[in-house]
Amino acid sequence: MFFIYKSLVIIIGSILIAIGINLFLVPFHLLDGGGIGLGLIIHYLLDMKVGLAILCISTPIFLLAWIYFRAFFYNGIHGLLISSVIIDFLYPLHIVGEKFITSEIVGALSGGILIGLGVGSMLRSKITVGGTDLLAQMMAKRLHLNPGLCILSIDIIVVSAGSLLVESVSLLYSCITVLSVGITTSFIVKKHY
Repeated sequence: MFFIYKSLVIIIGSILIAIGINLFLVPFHLLDGGGIGLGLIIHYLLDMKVGLAILCISTPIFLLAWIYFRAFFYNGIHGLLISSVIIDFLYPLHIVGEKFITSEIVGALSGGILIGLGVGSMLRSKITVGGTDLLAQMMAKRLHLNPGLCILSIDIIVVSAGSLLVESVSLLYSCITVLSVGITTSFIVKKHY
């Protein structure tokens, strides 16, 4: 029964993340922080699929987790693989977003909230999408730091770098996305505890 529950959480969380990315962020060239943000930067620069880019970025991080923090590896690998596939499968939603979502602020807020709901629901079940959030968790454990501050620091670096590398990225609206994701995720995770 636990396996079915965990599988449903991963699938539903991944669908929410994929809708947030493809319907709301991609049409406006918005960024999130962490691995999703790095995947979006690669997508905007190289036209690589977002899920595949997230998988490529996360692979070395998961190798580190396998060596040093096996519990993090086991809790994240399924979330990473399934969410990457679903993100790429739902990529055609960006066409709908381009036609019907007319405001960057709506894209930033709605995308951030959906991604936060997906990430938060997965974190409640001790599942991670991986990427730099996994790296931040390992750094926090190793250096005895607050994991939230490590994640926020990496998110700020990713969004700032992305706004410099990709001309069409709005730093302001991408920061709104990151805040929406963070607040929604915190609310979902806190409500559980």
